[in-house]
Amino acid sequence: MTNKTPTRRLKVKLASNKKRTTSQRAWLERQLNDPYVQQAKSDGYRSRAAYKLIEIDQKFKILKPGQRVIDLGACPGGWTQVAVERVKSQTNPKARVIGVDLTEMAAIAGATVFQGDFTEEETQTKLIELLDGKAQVILSDMAAPACGMTDVDHIRIMVLVEEAFNFAENILAPGGAFVAKVLRGGTEANLLKRLKLAFQKVTHFKPPASRKDSAEMYVIGIGFKG
Repeated sequence: MTNKTPTRRLKVKLASNKKRTTSQRAWLERQLNDPYVQQAKSDGYRSRAAYKLIEIDQKFKILKPGQRVIDLGACPGGWTQVAVERVKSQTNPKARVIGVDLTEMAAIAGATVFQGDFTEEETQTKLIELLDGKAQVILSDMAAPACGMTDVDHIRIMVLVEEAFNFAENILAPGGAFVAKVLRGGTEANLLKRLKLAFQKVTHFKPPASRKDSAEMYVIGIGFKG
């Protein structure tokens, strides 16, 4: 996997004789013309989302060889693949990458992945057992199914972010990092206050790989105080 910067190609248009709805045509054309989608295929990543984590890590330097990493909402595995590469868990015996998602995932070399509901105590207990120690990085690309109502969607994802942070507080090693997806508007004041108390630095970041019309961005906590 080369982690190349995607470049623009000539625009592809779908044949008009195919029986597709307007929305289906728009989605397919966007996929065909998305440089990140094409680069993901070339680099062997399971999703274009891999480049979001690559760009986050390029800016904030959170993933290092030998670290223990938990990836929440991991399916289809793009972030897990990047974590494996950067902590070198296939060759470094100290490194460990664990991914969990509601959807079943195919195996990833260098990582332990399993199906489960992160919000359930049983799943969190299993993550802790598999980790066998403290984590240096907690990643969360979790998102609840969107209903189209901005306020409701924001509340749903914030519930997941808060759950992820509650977990991180108990399992992160001092100096560790936390990355979680939020929606436009950022992190709610109460949670942001908690994050700022727990980390030396807290910031919001929208990686270039995140589509411009997407409301998503990421809250990043660096230097967990323990």
